[in-house]
Amino acid sequence: MCDFCHNRPTKAQRFHKDCASLTEIRTEIDRIDRDIIAAIGARRHYVIAAAKFKTSPAAVAAPERFAAMLQMRRQWADEEGLDPDVVEKLYRDLVKYFISEEMVHWKGPSPSC
Repeated sequence: MCDFCHNRPTKAQRFHKDCASLTEIRTEIDRIDRDIIAAIGARRHYVIAAAKFKTSPAAVAAPERFAAMLQMRRQWADEEGLDPDVVEKLYRDLVKYFISEEMVHWKGPSPSC
């Protein structure tokens, strides 16, 4: 298993209600953003690894999977009290980027992860 295919250790976490200053809140926001970016990086490795199982450019784009994935992310956003339209836009942009990355790896040598 490669370094990116296993879970990162959990970092200490403060709850927003326990923060006593704006500095503490900003520190926690930065920690969360770092974790989000690390998770996006880990997601990218899985996307690239998926390229070896795809048989065509259409399979890389996987429009049916993309539509179903967006619908699920919208549902998750709603469950978290987030605007589903905003989350969908984030995922549309992210997945569009990942599809282009996967296409490069699909056409090239097999990924190592």
